[in-house]
Amino acid sequence: MVQENMDDEYLALIRKNLDVCSKYCPKFGQGGKKGLSLDDFKQLYDSDPFYHWFGLSSPAFYSAHKVAGGITSVYRQIGIGMESVFRKILQDHLGQTEEECSWSYEIPGHAGSKTRKLSLDGRILPDCVQSKKRKRIILNWIQEAKTIVGGSLELLGVVFECRQGYKSKDSKRQNADIANVSSAYKHQYLPCVVTFSQQIDLDLIQRYRKANWLVLIGSLTGTLHESTYAFINEVIGYDLAGFFERN
Repeated sequence: MVQENMDDEYLALIRKNLDVCSKYCPKFGQGGKKGLSLDDFKQLYDSDPFYHWFGLSSPAFYSAHKVAGGITSVYRQIGIGMESVFRKILQDHLGQTEEECSWSYEIPGHAGSKTRKLSLDGRILPDCVQSKKRKRIILNWIQEAKTIVGGSLELLGVVFECRQGYKSKDSKRQNADIANVSSAYKHQYLPCVVTFSQQIDLDLIQRYRKANWLVLIGSLTGTLHESTYAFINEVIGYDLAGFFERN
């Protein structure tokens, strides 16, 4: 696949998710799936004596609500788009199938509830990599990663949790990620967090590494076991940083 076609495909995956943000409208506590337009908002706030007295039906106030909720949506949709791009890169440059690039596992429910299926965002299976040269590079990377995280198990591959960044200290999310570690090692996979930006709290990095995650940060410098872009470029064989600079 030529570079221009790859660029188009990867951009389409990202834009598909960002288009959701362009259509975002705040709901102002009204429920339902559809948000309020500016006219709907003015009607709602002008008809409320208390908000009307404060002059809150101003278009500037509507814009502030739209931006506040929209920012969260932008981060979320960038993250979802990058998960898709990451799996597509694994397929295009390692020759793995879509199924081979995905991984999930099941955990029993509590008190008779249904079994839950949990998924991570990507997987590399060295035995499924078509290029012998690339397979050697990946196996060497995994061996070096094992010394960093302190693992001694024989591993079948790597599973990935992708993030655009990690701007909050969401304890529920952290605990779920930590729980994924034991399941990954149980199934003989090295767990790896990939962030595409540098926005991740140092405390989180330390906690994840203490739990035996390998953590890659969206830095343009650093080793293959520190930098997301160095890892994707030199281990997987695709210059993702170059893609973003071109586009």
